Amino acid sequence: MRRPDLSLRALASLDAAATLRANRALARRGVPGFFRIVSRLGDGILWYALMGAVLAIDGRDAIAPVAHMLGVGIGGLALYKWLKLRTARPRPYEVHHAIRLGADPLDAFSFPSGHTLHAVAFAILFAAYYPVLAPVVAPFALLVAASRLILGLHYPSDVVAGAAIGAALAFGTLALL
Repeated sequence: MRRPDLSLRALASLDAAATLRANRALARRGVPGFFRIVSRLGDGILWYALMGAVLAIDGRDAIAPVAHMLGVGIGGLALYKWLKLRTARPRPYEVHHAIRLGADPLDAFSFPSGHTLHAVAFAILFAAYYPVLAPVVAPFALLVAASRLILGLHYPSDVVAGAAIGAALAFGTLALL
């Protein structure tokens, strides 16, 4: 029986192939616009609007949860920027000419996905503090992650790493409470 090739080159090839498959969705009517909107909301707009909404609704009771979310957001930003500078991984559309750029990137490098990191972290924290929001924030976090692939901005490994870091930050800080 032949063993699967798990070399870095083979894994990179699988990563690129999966990105290309996802990126082909840009050819479908309505897909580019929809995922650009998701990506834009995932820039932070939706998360900070939700934080403002819970502050407006819950007043003082929302201060600690929102402060927790902001702390995780700042920590996640610092960590992903540090990782991006250390790895300096080019974005998929820059390396593979068959991958189309579907939206402007916020920074130069691919690894890890900061959008996914923050989407997962905030979705977990919102679900922990406001379980009624889980049916909204969880699917949105998945859409943000998908948008990064479809728009040609990230590889699946970037998205998985971002999700893992975001989950670790959220669950790790919740465990400290």
